[in-house]
Amino acid sequence: MKLLGLVSSQLPTHRYKKADQPHVDIPNRLDRQFEVDAPNQVWTGDITYVWTGKRWAYLALVLDLFARRPIGWALSLSPDSALTSKALTMAYESRGNPEGVLFHSDQGCQYTSLAFRQQVWRYRMVQSMSRRGNCWDNSPTERFFRSLKTEWIPEVGYCSFEEARNRITDYVLGYYSRFRPHSHNDGLPPVVAEQQYWNAQKTVAKMT
Repeated sequence: MKLLGLVSSQLPTHRYKKADQPHVDIPNRLDRQFEVDAPNQVWTGDITYVWTGKRWAYLALVLDLFARRPIGWALSLSPDSALTSKALTMAYESRGNPEGVLFHSDQGCQYTSLAFRQQVWRYRMVQSMSRRGNCWDNSPTERFFRSLKTEWIPEVGYCSFEEARNRITDYVLGYYSRFRPHSHNDGLPPVVAEQQYWNAQKTVAKMT
């Protein structure tokens, strides 16, 4: 490879840094009950990593389980609670400040930190957490990340943080939400499935 001037395009390995975190006793209230009757009842959150040319960036996502619609996200070079808080704030404000939402995540320090738990409390949400090391307890969000990485993100990542942010936004807001068929929604994109729900509620309200 040296003689031919070839350079490997393999990404470096990724490991999350271990951080001290307070022990919190938050039960798994969701308990894999992923079928939801209406929007803004259950949201799930998680973090993944994306290569951005010279270093890893971290994507935090909030997903509404009703139609599997991404409603909040944030990208940062630091996988901390400020990142998850920003994604949750986007979701909360974009959905009209709903109350009583069940928010489910894993037990990462980004979600167990005092600052994040206080934010959940201020938003009048109920917090739920997966069992330690059990990815199946948050499988819809894991499935979204799998789709993002296999359908959209190049195998070698992006050339810059700005490119990653723009392209991921295109996927979240555009392709995935508005055009990509989803088996959970009987082949409808999340935005279309959610709109059908609201249209049906308007029809019922008129009839009553």
